[in-house]
Amino acid sequence: MSLSEEQKEALEEARVLKKRLEGFNEVDDKLNKEMFELALELPNLSSRYTPLGTEPDVLGYINDHLEPQASTSDHVWRSHVHIGMELDLLDFEGAAKASGWGWYYLKNEAAQLEQALIQYAISVALKRGWKLVTPPSMVYAHVAAACGFQPRDQHGEQQIYTIEQSEKDRAKPQLALAGTAEIPLAGMMASQTLEESQLPLKVIGVSRCYRAEAGARGVETKGLYRVHEFNKVEMFAWTMPDPTIGAQGDEIFKESPRLDSQADSVFDEMRQIQQEILRDLDLHCRILEMPSADLGASATRKQDIEAFFPSRREKHGGWGEVCSLSLCTDYQTRRLSTRVKIENGAPKRLDFPWTMNGTALAVPRVLAAVLENHWDDERLEVRIPTCLRPWMGGKEVISANKVFQVSEEST
Repeated sequence: MSLSEEQKEALEEARVLKKRLEGFNEVDDKLNKEMFELALELPNLSSRYTPLGTEPDVLGYINDHLEPQASTSDHVWRSHVHIGMELDLLDFEGAAKASGWGWYYLKNEAAQLEQALIQYAISVALKRGWKLVTPPSMVYAHVAAACGFQPRDQHGEQQIYTIEQSEKDRAKPQLALAGTAEIPLAGMMASQTLEESQLPLKVIGVSRCYRAEAGARGVETKGLYRVHEFNKVEMFAWTMPDPTIGAQGDEIFKESPRLDSQADSVFDEMRQIQQEILRDLDLHCRILEMPSADLGASATRKQDIEAFFPSRREKHGGWGEVCSLSLCTDYQTRRLSTRVKIENGAPKRLDFPWTMNGTALAVPRVLAAVLENHWDDERLEVRIPTCLRPWMGGKEVISANKVFQVSEEST
C-alpha cells in the first residue's frame, strides 16, 4: 500500500520533530545535571545560635586555668615536643625520613597512652548507651563529597588523599582515605530507609584519619598539633528531623528547635560526653559557639572546645582546638539518600533524618595537652590522669628514669 503525499509529509515532519526532541532532551539532561551539581555546592543554612561574622561566643569553661595570669618569672613552659624527646616518647626525625613532614612515631608510654585515651573515651560513651562501630578508613570520593568534604578547599589546597587507580579500575568510583570517621559512619546508612523507632541512632567509632591539608606551618603547629595521620574517636548520630523547622529549613531563623526534640537532646548529650572526658583528663578548656565564617558546608551549627596549651600562649593565648561538634540537619542525608519512615501523625511520609557528629577524642592533640599540662619540670615527669591509669597498668607518672609509682587500686 503506497503512502499519499500528505502521509509522506507527515512522516517526514515526525522524523524531524523526533530529532529535534532528542536534542531538547540532551539539553534538558545537561541543564538538570548542572542544576543538581550547583545545588550540591550550596552550604547549609546557619542556625539562630550561630554568631554572625568571624568571632565565636564563649559559652563556658572546663576546670581551672593552669596559669590565669602569665608568669613574670623566667620559668619557661615546655612544649610536648620537648617533653616527648626528654622522656623518649616521640620520634619526629625518624618519621620525617620514613614518611615526611607531618608524620610521627609514638613510642613507649606515649603509644600506651594513646590506647588508654581511646579506651577511656569509648567507655564514657558506652555507659550512655552508644553503639561501638569500627568503620573503614577508605571511602568512595562521592560519599566524602556528600558529607561536605571536597578534594580541595576554597584556596585550591588538597584536603583529602585520593587513591591511585589502575587502568582497569578507571571505570570504578574514585576512592579516598577518610579524613574522619564521620564520613564512613554517615555512609553506613546511605540509600537506606530507617524506621522512626530506630531513631535516635547513636554510634561511636574509632578510626585512623588522614588529612592532606598543607595548612600554615610554624611553631604553633609543630609536633602533634597538626599531622597527616592520627587516631580519633568520633560520635555520629541520626535523629528525627526537628518538627519546628519547615521542610525547606525556612523557619530556622524564626524560632528555636523544640526543647524536647531529638536533635536538641542528642546535641546536648554529645557535648556532655566531650566535657566529661576533658574534665576527667584535668585539662582546662573553653567551649565556643562558632561563628558563621567558621562553619563548613554541611554544618548549620558548630561548637568547638579548645584546650589550654602552655606552649601556645604567645600566639593563641594558649588555646588550641581539641573537640568539635556539628549539627548538619538533612544536608548529608539528602545527598546520601538516607530516609526515615515517619509513622506517627498524619500523613505518613518519608523524610530525611538529621545528622550530627562530634569528636569524642582526637588522640594526638589531647595527648600533647596531657603532656604539657601535667608535666613537672622539677621532677622531670608527667602525671597520668587518674581516669587513664586502669589502661596504663596502674602507672601514676611517666618519668625519665622509667621508675613508676603504681596506684593502690590497681594492685
